Amino acid sequence: MGAKSRAIGLMGGTFNPIHYGHLVTAEAARDAFGLERVIFVPAGQPPHKTGMIAPAEHRYLMTFLATASNDRFDTSRVEIDRPGPSYTSETLAHFHALDPDVHWYFITGADAVMEIVQWHAAREVFEYAEVIAASRPGYALRLSALVPDLGERVKHIHHLEVPALAISSSDIRRRLARGLSIRYLVPEAVEHYIRKNGLYTSGSE
Repeated sequence: MGAKSRAIGLMGGTFNPIHYGHLVTAEAARDAFGLERVIFVPAGQPPHKTGMIAPAEHRYLMTFLATASNDRFDTSRVEIDRPGPSYTSETLAHFHALDPDVHWYFITGADAVMEIVQWHAAREVFEYAEVIAASRPGYALRLSALVPDLGERVKHIHHLEVPALAISSSDIRRRLARGLSIRYLVPEAVEHYIRKNGLYTSGSE
């Protein structure tokens, strides 16, 4: 990937729901890699997720609410509006086509990166972007394990430690199902949205 004048991050995820760990990760990546901005891309139909997943429109609106106060954050509907499973390679191809002069970075969790060889058209990801693998401190990102499948592409995977990633969407969902507080784990607007729409309660879809 040649020298590009601008760098933009794409923050991928189910955001089920979005929480402060996601927001801190995006801001940390923006600082560490000199990103002009970060575009959050909620998955429409996550191909590898099971269990309680809120409808795509709810997850998009929560992400929009959570990022609205940061003028360096945007939210994209590209995966929400695209029919079929949400594949990262297709999303990156979409953004690369919009502006091929941008140096794109794809930001996601380190645990997801360790399963990258199972992604749809995984090798194509590196044709369009570098990958930022975010983890909580102490996580061992074993890139050597990916070399047999990815070869030199592993050089385009960068590790970023983010203390706030101790917060997880799955724990937030468990707390909501048990009627426990999620205050200070998600932005206030997101908490209000979840309560108003009855998301993640034991009787919700």
